[in-house]
Amino acid sequence: MAVVSVNWRAVTSWVGIARLFAVLLSCISFSLVASTGDFAGPYGTWCMFSWCFCFAVTLLVLLLELLELHPKLPVSWDDLTAAFAMLAALLVFTSSVVFPSAFISSPCSGARCARQAAATAMSCLCFLAYALEVGLTRARPGDISSFLSTVPGLLKVFEAYVACLIFSLLDYYAHAGLQWCVAVYSICFIVTVLIILLTIGRCLSYMPCPLEKVLVAYNALALLMYLTAVIVWPLYSFNGRSRPNPCNSNCWWNKSLGVTFLTIFNFLAYLVDLVYSTRMVFIRAPS
Repeated sequence: MAVVSVNWRAVTSWVGIARLFAVLLSCISFSLVASTGDFAGPYGTWCMFSWCFCFAVTLLVLLLELLELHPKLPVSWDDLTAAFAMLAALLVFTSSVVFPSAFISSPCSGARCARQAAATAMSCLCFLAYALEVGLTRARPGDISSFLSTVPGLLKVFEAYVACLIFSLLDYYAHAGLQWCVAVYSICFIVTVLIILLTIGRCLSYMPCPLEKVLVAYNALALLMYLTAVIVWPLYSFNGRSRPNPCNSNCWWNKSLGVTFLTIFNFLAYLVDLVYSTRMVFIRAPS
């Protein structure tokens, strides 16, 4: 008869405590919003999905570590949990900004508004819990045993997430310059997600070439591609076109402006990624 052992360190360590708080706070967040019945539309659906998804996966991670079942999974557990913690922090942070912007109006009064404000506060605290987990599990300088817990690995998750936000704002574009920008976002997103999945699946070690130098070369190429997008996107999106009045959240001008800033964010992320990757590969710490 199989005996299931219990690892209480999974819930008593600082990482475990951070996860417990994340489970509790995300549950409170989506429960408060659900009690108002006011979360219709794409923004409300996105926020509810983010809280529910983070709650469910974090609870699953806790259970697998508590029952010591995670070694049986054919994945790199440290890479998987590090990538998820970073993703969850980004998801909850976005929800903490989007939800009050879309659903809390001024002046705020009544029980429904109070629950919405409380949900926002809980969501902000939930973000801090996930950010704490990212900080606690981040690899120390010189430690590359878990790639996705290093700064370049965490940046890979950030880059893929920002690309998803860009895709959510895109429309059909007939101009060749804008189509090039969409190609840049798509190519870099696909390669970055592929790197993340291969790392979690422990497949990168089977590559017939030096992985670290391949990643440096890819970061340099992605940086140059995003540099062209930083220049081309605003040039062809706003050239000779003024902001409509009125211009709501679905206005093309606001969406193009959002893509512009997100493109800059990802360009800076790839720049930092390249710097850190280069230091890890070519500048070795003295032994």
